[in-house]
Amino acid sequence: MKRTAIYPGTFDPITLGHVDVVKRGLKMFDRVVVGVADNPDKKPMFDVQTRVSMVEETFKGEPNVKAVRFSGLLVGLAHEHKGDAILRGLRAASDFEYEFQMATMNRRLDERIETVFVMAREDYTFVSSRFIREISSMGGDVSELVPPVVIPYLKKK
Repeated sequence: MKRTAIYPGTFDPITLGHVDVVKRGLKMFDRVVVGVADNPDKKPMFDVQTRVSMVEETFKGEPNVKAVRFSGLLVGLAHEHKGDAILRGLRAASDFEYEFQMATMNRRLDERIETVFVMAREDYTFVSSRFIREISSMGGDVSELVPPVVIPYLKKK
């Protein structure tokens, strides 16, 4: 039986920190479904289809990674894709409190689905999509922080 992890986020844009979490997730799970959240309240830089495309392009050639758009409950996405676990990356202790609350609520909604946390590699503890957007919008070089496929998207913005 194949084990599937659901890795949710806005991925606005996807960063090398996100890529690292997916790759490490593939060491524990047979496949990772990257759930790109369609949440207009966050006012993303990129529309949801563009964000899905960036994830797809990043993992082109990796058959065990699938990018999908989602809105609504995360456990609903897990049910739809037969997910066994929710995969989350933690950059700092400050991330843990929020993630712990989310994991507890998701477990309340479906106790069958576990949440698995992986610690960010030291190289990526400071990387966030928000910082990428800010630095890029001011002309800064983010090429060492995002997959190469993201750079043209950022330049267009």
